[in-house]
Amino acid sequence: GIRKIHYLFEDGKEMAEEYDVKTGQLVSRKWREKNTLGGSGKWQVEVGNPDSPFLGTLESELIKESSSNPVFMRKDTLSSFQWRIRNLPYPKEVYSVSVEKEQRCCVIRTTNKKYYKKFSIPDLDRYQLPLDAAALSFTHANNTLIITYQKPKEILAAEEQLQKELKKIKVANSEDGDCKTQ
Repeated sequence: GIRKIHYLFEDGKEMAEEYDVKTGQLVSRKWREKNTLGGSGKWQVEVGNPDSPFLGTLESELIKESSSNPVFMRKDTLSSFQWRIRNLPYPKEVYSVSVEKEQRCCVIRTTNKKYYKKFSIPDLDRYQLPLDAAALSFTHANNTLIITYQKPKEILAAEEQLQKELKKIKVANSEDGDCKTQ
């Protein structure tokens, strides 16, 4: 049910995306760059669950942060960018979410000074689009703060074009499991 696309860029960067086959919705996006010695670096998660099983290494099993710490992750919908921060128990009135246009980021604050987070929207940076405070909203339910930023029409059009291109790509089936060599 997942379509995986792997991109290799001329500057040495790699991007791996996963899409839901039925809805065409982006499930995850990860970036990787070459390290200083020319080897592959670690995957940086942009969209999706940051504690994916294939990202885990032995070192992450030895020392682990508390499971009650806030967990920040991005999970997009078809019409908006969406971030979820789990393990935030305060009521909705405590939170303030704003746009810092000069710094090109969004800021989450609490009036009780228990949580503060700055984050950017890389998709807007790639298209060099301005941040719009009117497109930003948030809600709080089940100890999770959900921040939503409505996608601009330029990004919606680009994603629609990308979906058309992805449907043209021939799918490589991995049913047989072995690589064919000559």
